[in-house]
Amino acid sequence: MLTNNEMKYYQSLLQKKKRREENKFIVEGKRIIEEGLQSNNNCEIIFLSSAIVGNSQSIYEELLQTKVRLEILKNQDFEKLSETQHPQGIAAVFNKKNIDQKSFGHSELIIALENVSDPGNAGTILRNCDWFGIKEVIIGENCVELYNPKVLRASMGSIFHLEISEVNNLILTLRELKQKGYSILCADMKGKNIFEFQLDKKSIIIFSNEADGPSLEIQNLIDDKITIPRIGKAESLNVASASAVLLAELTKRYH
Repeated sequence: MLTNNEMKYYQSLLQKKKRREENKFIVEGKRIIEEGLQSNNNCEIIFLSSAIVGNSQSIYEELLQTKVRLEILKNQDFEKLSETQHPQGIAAVFNKKNIDQKSFGHSELIIALENVSDPGNAGTILRNCDWFGIKEVIIGENCVELYNPKVLRASMGSIFHLEISEVNNLILTLRELKQKGYSILCADMKGKNIFEFQLDKKSIIIFSNEADGPSLEIQNLIDDKITIPRIGKAESLNVASASAVLLAELTKRYH
């Protein structure tokens, strides 16, 4: 049985500051939890609401097989661990993966996010990266937090399949990777046509805030800009949508 102190502790993980201090985060939903468990990520505890156990005994029996600590909570207690209006009744606490930044940079194509503040966009970009087989992703210091519940939901479990490094200084990180032989490209409205662009062997593609575009620091660092040519009259593409088109084109050149 969960003690009052434990309940307060796990509830505190809804706060960004506490997640960073404890190197843990809460996820909600059966599908994303299954992804985490199947990917051998370290799961500390799983919570089920009494309602979901009453409606689906099979979920309870299935989770018992994982050997992870399992706690059944009253519905009102479960809601204290949830940020959604209509929780599914299943949540879990995972430990963050420790990524050694010194060993980062073993993939031919790396994705970096600069100042992407919308959690839905960030999570969808991670999901796109996973779909197209990208392994390494860099999250800049001005981006939305990786373990924000909305980012986790939008990623649909892809966060567990990627090596993601949240860095304190994106520019410095990119410079270090550039010294390892990476060319650095930035998605930008004024870039070169991606369908005609000659890609280097090792590349980093930066996706920036769609309203502001790449920062001046990024523009001074990159080797080139790339874009998706516009045929119609739309003013721009959502950054997550643009990432799907660009990754579809770029990754086929590595396979």
